[in-house]
Amino acid sequence: MPKESPWVKPMRLNYIENQKEKYTDLIKTLDGVIVIIFNITRKKFIFVRQFRGAVYQGIYSTGKQTVPEGDADLEKFPPEIGITLELCGGAVDKDKSLEEIAREEVLEECGYEVNADSMQHIFNYRSGIGTSSGGLSMFYCEVCDEQKVSEGGGVDHEVIQVVEMSLKEASKMVQTGAVTNGGPTFLVGLLWFFLYKAPAYNYK
Repeated sequence: MPKESPWVKPMRLNYIENQKEKYTDLIKTLDGVIVIIFNITRKKFIFVRQFRGAVYQGIYSTGKQTVPEGDADLEKFPPEIGITLELCGGAVDKDKSLEEIAREEVLEECGYEVNADSMQHIFNYRSGIGTSSGGLSMFYCEVCDEQKVSEGGGVDHEVIQVVEMSLKEASKMVQTGAVTNGGPTFLVGLLWFFLYKAPAYNYK
C-alpha cells in the first residue's frame, strides 16, 4: 500500500483487554455520506452503478488465503463481476456540512440540482467494523424531473452510470433470498424507504 494514499491508511492498534495484550490490524478510511434518491415525478429510485476494485478483488480471491498477484484471468473473472448497484454517495473530504457534501454528490453523480436543506437525515452508522469502521451518514432526498440539470456520471475520472428503478423492481432486491453485488448500505436504505416512505405512494 503506497504511504501517500489519500483514501486508506493501514495501521495496527495495540490494546489491553481482560489483562491480556492484544492487537488488531485496521484500515483508516474517510467518512462518507449516502443518499437515497427518489424521483417523485416518475415514482422511481435513482441509483448508481460503477466498477469497484474491492468487490472485484473479493470475488477473484474467494477461497484464497493470500492476495493474488499478477494479471487477472479476465475470461474466468470478467471486469463485470466488480460492477455494483449502489445508493448515491461520496467521501467526506471537504470542510463543508454533511448536507452540502450530500447535495454535491447528488449533482455530480446523478445530475439533480437540489438544496442542502432538502436532505432528510436518517441516521449515522459505521461500516466495515472489523477492519475500517468508517462513519457513514445516510440521507433521503426527493427530486423531480425539473431538477435534472445534467446526465451526472461523476467527476474527474469517475465512470458512473445512473440507474432508475421502480418500486416494484426495488422491492425484489430486499426479498428473502435476493442477491446483490452492492454493499449492505444499499439494502439498509431500501428497507428504510419501504418501511417509512413507501406507504405514502400507496405501495405496500
